[in-house]
Amino acid sequence: MAVVLEGGCRVSRMNEGDPSVSGTLGIWNQIGKANGAEAISLRVLEFGPGTSPELGDAEHDEVLYLLEGNCTIVIDRNRYELEPEIGVYVRPGRRWRVENFRPDVVRFVSSQCPQTAGSQNQASPVVRLSDRRALPTADRWYRVLVDHEVGSEQVTQFVGSIPPGRAPDHFHEYEEVLFILRGEGRMWAGDTNTPIAPGSCIYLPKRQVHCVENTGSGELRLLGVFYPAGSPAVRYEATDEHG
Repeated sequence: MAVVLEGGCRVSRMNEGDPSVSGTLGIWNQIGKANGAEAISLRVLEFGPGTSPELGDAEHDEVLYLLEGNCTIVIDRNRYELEPEIGVYVRPGRRWRVENFRPDVVRFVSSQCPQTAGSQNQASPVVRLSDRRALPTADRWYRVLVDHEVGSEQVTQFVGSIPPGRAPDHFHEYEEVLFILRGEGRMWAGDTNTPIAPGSCIYLPKRQVHCVENTGSGELRLLGVFYPAGSPAVRYEATDEHG
């Protein structure tokens, strides 16, 4: 069952609840307006073998991250071969589908944010994590996948690494969703907390004081998406709110 922490921070599991099903596609809606988010969402999409129904939204940017499986994504008439740890940017109004001709399922994390005028950048919408430079911030790193370089002016997608321990509480000037990729820890929102593990889906309202604590002995890795766009390195210590 989803846990709601101080300030509206929400933590759920990726397969929590009943999915909506259309053909080969199952959709778990974990974060959206229905449970308190203002402008951002987080869905888990599971594609079985075969060709999926066409997807796309005329009013929202959509960013995808391939968690599991190999497949082909077709965006309008353009085909891209995907493997895990790839981010994909789909502009508003574009139609897309997944072709999965293997016996295993393919899983994505999807986030949508409101449409803006956007950039006309014609760069490839597909970005491999291994191709992105690790940028240090304090004792951790992050790699940006989707941002203005691929045409998204209003949403940023990144993967971050957190070492064992707990960093100072902080907040951001954007609304954010997180998906835990590996490792175990605790999600803190103010004085409240709950355990997190691979598959945890987290919603952070704008200016929510929080911290992700890594309680394990190895890396805790997470996928993050935030709106409006910016840098994952920009954060404000909790004391800044009062000083």
